Amino acid sequence: MSALAASGFIGGYRLNLTPSEPLGLWRIEELQRPVAIGDLVFLCPPLTAVFAEARRRGYLRRGLCAGGFAPLIKTVAALPTQRVEITDHVLIDGRPVPASSVWGRDGEGRVLLPDSGGVVPPHYLFLHSSFASSYDSRYFGPVPDSGLLGLARPVFTLEP
Repeated sequence: MSALAASGFIGGYRLNLTPSEPLGLWRIEELQRPVAIGDLVFLCPPLTAVFAEARRRGYLRRGLCAGGFAPLIKTVAALPTQRVEITDHVLIDGRPVPASSVWGRDGEGRVLLPDSGGVVPPHYLFLHSSFASSYDSRYFGPVPDSGLLGLARPVFTLEP
């Protein structure tokens, strides 16, 4: 069983067990071009207090990224120099992002603080998921593109 898991990991396969994208088997595909808006990507989160708290609350799973985090599977919603506004929903360069409601509490009633928004800095990405319970850049802000692992491709998935 361990050999099978190791060969899958080496081959770029990952298991998604969080409801921010369909559950199941995914593959990391090498990105052969610059990342673009709308790309569904795997990205290792940075080692910050925000992500440590997210792990403690159970928003993130354990994995092989630095800090013991599993990589995120999210859609790139904004690139450097784009302006993000966060109110009760998200606007990018003045245009509303579909399915971007901002919640004040999580499913267990704990306070969720939205990011303050602003201009996405160089070498950062603003990530989004249309799944209602997704923990994404609405709450943790833009993330460094240095954590980008590649495109996320579903292999065998089920909707949560």
